[in-house]
Amino acid sequence: MKYSIQIVGVGGQGVLMASMVLGNAAMEAGYQVCMSEVHGMAQRGGSVLSTVRFGDEVYSPLEATGGADLLMSFEPVETVRSIRLANKGSAVLMNLDPVLPGNVAAGFEEYPDISSLVEFVKSQNPNVRTISATTIAEEAGKAVAANAVMIGAVAATPGFPLSKEQLKKALLEKVPPKTVDLNSKAFDMGYDAMKQ
Repeated sequence: MKYSIQIVGVGGQGVLMASMVLGNAAMEAGYQVCMSEVHGMAQRGGSVLSTVRFGDEVYSPLEATGGADLLMSFEPVETVRSIRLANKGSAVLMNLDPVLPGNVAAGFEEYPDISSLVEFVKSQNPNVRTISATTIAEEAGKAVAANAVMIGAVAATPGFPLSKEQLKKALLEKVPPKTVDLNSKAFDMGYDAMKQ
């Protein structure tokens, strides 16, 4: 068994934290794990990509384009930009809540229509599942818990080889003690949203 996850988003969304949680959960489950990170301008909201590969006899963190079993995307435009990492059989988890770049926030440019982004991604991959992770995190208590929502959603993704319990345990061991309740709630809400 080998399983490959490509996690994409922008700096500050918790992409690297999510990759650590998924990698730790896979190690706890007894798999070999390889990880790599490609940061863009992480402090400035630039693109961030992290790869987590686990399974039996996994020797390299690098995955061929189109080789992902799961594309986990924290940001709609990043999903479009990274869809080539997936193939027709990959699972795609897409957060619908955008992070507006500075030029959009300042009113110089317009953010693309979310429904057209989803339509494009679905034209490339039939297995797209969408979630409003940031909105759900706000309902749980804080927008910053969106990565916990996304990890919960991964636990509910068909064919994902790690259990809900393994992922939740790895998440709660990684977050600061004072945020355990928030992250636990956000994880459960993400899981439930994906199960519906």
